[in-house]
Amino acid sequence: MSDTAKSAEAIPNAPAIQSAIQPEELARLTDDIVGALKTVYDPEIPVDIYELGLIYKVDIADDRQVAVDMTLTSPNCPAAVELPGMVENAVSSVQGVGPVKVKVVFDPPWDQSRMSEDARVALNLW
Repeated sequence: MSDTAKSAEAIPNAPAIQSAIQPEELARLTDDIVGALKTVYDPEIPVDIYELGLIYKVDIADDRQVAVDMTLTSPNCPAAVELPGMVENAVSSVQGVGPVKVKVVFDPPWDQSRMSEDARVALNLW
């Protein structure tokens, strides 16, 4: 049985999705994008935005365009103007990535439960 058939069996009625990007390349792009996102910090918080849980979704299209959905710690975040551009620049720096679009969303609202354990330790939030 193929991997696609196995994954379709795992989720009933799920369409089989195949990327035009080879699995190894897709894995590399994903790892490199996450690495790039971890270089972006909210200017007011000493933890990167990935560990803070501000990145909701990263989609890599077959033509290598990347769409990022992110949020902010609050709708009134002073970094709201600069953070999306910082994310776009970081992801655009990844070798093999096409155009990058960053969309700021507030649904679901961010809360501290989205933070990684590393972020909680860094911010002493136990």
